[in-house]
Amino acid sequence: MSAKKRALGRGLGALLEGSGIEPQAVYSVEKDLLPTGSIGKLPVDLIEVNPFQPRTDFDEEALNDLAVSIKEQGVIQPITVRKADNDKLQLIAGERRLKAAKMAGLTDIPAYIISADDGAMLEMAIVENIQRENLNPIETALGYKQLVETFKLTQEMLSERLGKSRSYITNMLRLLKLPAEIQIGLRQESISTGHAKALLALDDPKAQMEVFQKIVTDELSVRQTENIIKSVTENSTDGLPQKKTQSKKPGHPALQRDLEALYNTSIRIKSGTRGKGSIIIRYKTEDELHRLSKLLKR
Repeated sequence: MSAKKRALGRGLGALLEGSGIEPQAVYSVEKDLLPTGSIGKLPVDLIEVNPFQPRTDFDEEALNDLAVSIKEQGVIQPITVRKADNDKLQLIAGERRLKAAKMAGLTDIPAYIISADDGAMLEMAIVENIQRENLNPIETALGYKQLVETFKLTQEMLSERLGKSRSYITNMLRLLKLPAEIQIGLRQESISTGHAKALLALDDPKAQMEVFQKIVTDELSVRQTENIIKSVTENSTDGLPQKKTQSKKPGHPALQRDLEALYNTSIRIKSGTRGKGSIIIRYKTEDELHRLSKLLKR
């Protein structure tokens, strides 16, 4: 009995002595982590997910396929991590690979260790995902919004950092103004980004929802959707139907077509009484407004 107590008192090494099994040392981020800029294998249990990860939807079937591939061939491309303040590691890029590695039963994973503050971490996470085209449009837009609001970036600054045009950034952010049901439809691919951008031409959420339902029910193409929306906007003001008495005289369809071809935008000519009337020039973005302004000044 006393011999047993003495053996147990000598710890795990005594129990494993002569068994051929080496005791495993506990990994310490503080002591054992490789230098910044190096690549090495790190325990998956010490890696926390990126709190700034813009992606929220992961395809389970694709993850399973990746896990099978990793089980057979290992992780070919290292993930990217940084050291956190709690003796843990924080993931910057490669969450799919990390999830799949855990599913495959791996205890460690090859990782590239870098130094990054919160701003750099968020930016790298978004850029890495965008370059891989894995984010749905709403996740991309939310990532842009997070960059703008968290780090006080203008759309121009964001455009320069991400290598995207300002109009593209603007249009993506505008998707977040659509009703929640339409945003969900975009996430679930019930509609495309082209459909969503077309719906932005309608200012009234109720009208947007009506057209959205028609897109889903009738499986409309983007061109068909644009034609429906053009018909709605040409027969309404601020999304509200006009009274029949508002149009005193027919417009000038031939002149209207000529102007639309000249300015490459939607134009409406409204004829009133005594030869009076108005010309309405529509634009969808700030960039388009500046383009039309230059043409009109000429």
